Amino acid sequence: VQLQAFGGGLVQAGGSLRLSCAASGRTFSSYSMGWFRQAPGKVREFVASISRSGGITYYADSVKGRFTISRDNAKNTVYLQMNSLKPEDTAVYYCAADRLLRHTPSKDEDEYDYWGQGTQVTVSS
Repeated sequence: VQLQAFGGGLVQAGGSLRLSCAASGRTFSSYSMGWFRQAPGKVREFVASISRSGGITYYADSVKGRFTISRDNAKNTVYLQMNSLKPEDTAVYYCAADRLLRHTPSKDEDEYDYWGQGTQVTVSS
């Protein structure tokens, strides 16, 4: 599967952005999906993940209550709605797909098989 993330940009603190990740192929619904981010000089970190059906979601503590992950299997797309953005949310955001049929979506980047190219999110103070 090929993934393409888009929707990043420059926003002021307190603002919102919605990231999208479009997947190629006809098996999108068989993949758990995740969003990760990497800030300058830092390691890539988990942001959110969603199960194949969309019924189970996980979030990093740092974004819980502000970010929402969702998916539309008919459109082969996963979303990350980001509200109340903070300067510390500035990073390159990556979407990823996990091909194993897990009951719950993983938070571990090593368990994801396919990655998008990343989209830059910059939050100004």
